[in-house]
Amino acid sequence: MTTIQRGRNSIAPTSRSTADSVRGSGAPATNTVQPSPTGATAQRGLVVDGFDSRSAQTAAVGGVFTAPAGSKDKVFDGKLVGAGGQTFEPNTPLNQVPAFVPANNPNATATVVYVNGISTNKDGQARELQALANSTGMRAIGVHNATSGMIADVIQAAKDKLNKGKNPAVDSLSDIVYNELKAGRDIHLMGYSHGGLITSRALKDVANRLRIEDGMSKAQVEQTLGRVNVETFGAAAATYPDGPNYVHYVNNKDPVPLLFGQGSKGWTPGDLFRDAGKGAQVHHFSEKGMFSGAHSLTETYLNHRAPFDEARAGNF
Repeated sequence: MTTIQRGRNSIAPTSRSTADSVRGSGAPATNTVQPSPTGATAQRGLVVDGFDSRSAQTAAVGGVFTAPAGSKDKVFDGKLVGAGGQTFEPNTPLNQVPAFVPANNPNATATVVYVNGISTNKDGQARELQALANSTGMRAIGVHNATSGMIADVIQAAKDKLNKGKNPAVDSLSDIVYNELKAGRDIHLMGYSHGGLITSRALKDVANRLRIEDGMSKAQVEQTLGRVNVETFGAAAATYPDGPNYVHYVNNKDPVPLLFGQGSKGWTPGDLFRDAGKGAQVHHFSEKGMFSGAHSLTETYLNHRAPFDEARAGNF
């Protein structure tokens, strides 16, 4: 089963071929995603408070998600996480999700959508989202990658590596990116560890949807995906589709990206199976050790992050 087929009938006449059909519109869709007129670097890096031109119908869908008392973290799988750890249905317009804001700049405008790694419950992701907002100066909204325990999470990650099975976080992120591109807006993503793998799988799904559902050529798909900025930290993904503007952070003492992601600096045989994405910046550094925080997002990786445009220019 391909990612397009995952929970969808995307090529059938009744397919979810546009954002309106994703959200249950009964009206026929007439517009498709258009490539950015100014190329892959157009308006890079700014996704503002806006996510703003939504129809009244679109604004009516989604909403707050309240889990029954005593629910396990799995109930939040693929849900959006906003300020204070409040959760929302994945089809909720992003401008209706209150973002985590930087402690020193509550009026920040740029927004990042973040996917967490394994063994992290919703409250843990909420803490990471606040740390991201404080560190980057951007508003932060989460797509939750739920935990069912270490063993189950590792099995889920293995399936994602093989592009097998359904992962609600992948589907949610794919829909978010596709719909933002359809609306002509840029979007900034961050993925940590397994969250980087989820981001990779979702972007591949979006690329396929643009090609199959919108009839785009390979060049048009890459041009459209050029409105997506992506940062990964210790990610477990070895390949990414061409088009987005990538910055990957790899700690050479972190076994996750070394074994499953972009590998260490310098050529190795494993590089034959790796693809960071066309034009990607891969920043390697060495800090701590396997058992002393080498894989930590907040204690290690964010300390090495540079502002996105600087990082894209190779200035770390």
